Amino acid sequence: MKKLFMKQNILSNLDKFTVKNEEEADCYQVHGDYLQIGGKKLHIEDMSGRELAMVQQKLLALMPKFFVLKNGEQVAEIKKKMALFKAKYLVEGPGWEVKGSILDHDYTIMDGDREVVRLHKAWLSWGDSYEIDISDGTDETLALAVVLAIDCVQAAQAENRAASEDR
Repeated sequence: MKKLFMKQNILSNLDKFTVKNEEEADCYQVHGDYLQIGGKKLHIEDMSGRELAMVQQKLLALMPKFFVLKNGEQVAEIKKKMALFKAKYLVEGPGWEVKGSILDHDYTIMDGDREVVRLHKAWLSWGDSYEIDISDGTDETLALAVVLAIDCVQAAQAENRAASEDR
């Protein structure tokens, strides 16, 4: 089991942060493009700046949808499904399903009966802080990309709720 830690700075106008490993060493850089006509894009890079994956939002969709590209090829599609009381996501490509309480920021990503990712979000922290456990043999970059896509959906929904409360 590999453990990653991700902390996003709430004061940043741009999505830009590093992901650390268990030894607290930086292992990935993530940065986002906000003003893209084709939707939000997040780039996952190694520490030398080489892009390992890109998460791209599909704008014209009934429910939130993201694509994960590696080396220019689509390897996964993350779809939010309609559900009455719980958020539900499917990850087409690897055939993963997200289970647990996404709103409580405690969930697992399953490949059939096998847990491939476990995510826990700290509640009392400055910015968003995540602990991500990735099972051995799982594509680490893909796992990180799926977590980022789900976080984008949750953040957008929180912004929409806040904006509607301000009216």
